[in-house]
Amino acid sequence: MQSLFIVLGVIIVILILLYNSLISKKNQVENIYASVDTLLKKRFDLIPSLVVTVQEAMKYEKSTFEKITALRASAMKPNVSSDEMSGFDKKISSLLSSIMVAVENYPELKANENILNLQHSLNEIEEQLSASRRAYNQSVTDYNNAIEVFPNNIMANYMKYSRKQVFTINESEKKNPNVKDLFAK
Repeated sequence: MQSLFIVLGVIIVILILLYNSLISKKNQVENIYASVDTLLKKRFDLIPSLVVTVQEAMKYEKSTFEKITALRASAMKPNVSSDEMSGFDKKISSLLSSIMVAVENYPELKANENILNLQHSLNEIEEQLSASRRAYNQSVTDYNNAIEVFPNNIMANYMKYSRKQVFTINESEKKNPNVKDLFAK
């Protein structure tokens, strides 16, 4: 009888440890995503300043600015899921990189102090986003591993935990932009 209580006690302790471990990993993913989300909001808040400043000097890129503004508006809506936010992030990153390439080709824009300050701020945010994405991806990987390994997977299924998606980059971002395309009218 006493050995039965010991076995039950060990099983209960193991279940508690599994449960607490999974909760901890889920909360870590949510916490790191919140920091990515904060940086994305900071980037989204900086975009209007960048758009207005550069737009005045570069009228030809109107469609790019309109796309960025529309994506920003969509991303700022309440209740945007992490997957949707990841998609907005990918699209905006791609469009912002094309603007930066275009700015580099205009010496009078490169010399404009407002644009230089905005570029510096945006570069700083992009570096912070990159670091946050790496931390998020590691946290998601740890979480996904935790919910898939035995015996955690039994507890994770019971808790209805499912895999989370990591941040990835678009295939288009892996390619060098064709600068000629940026100036085609």
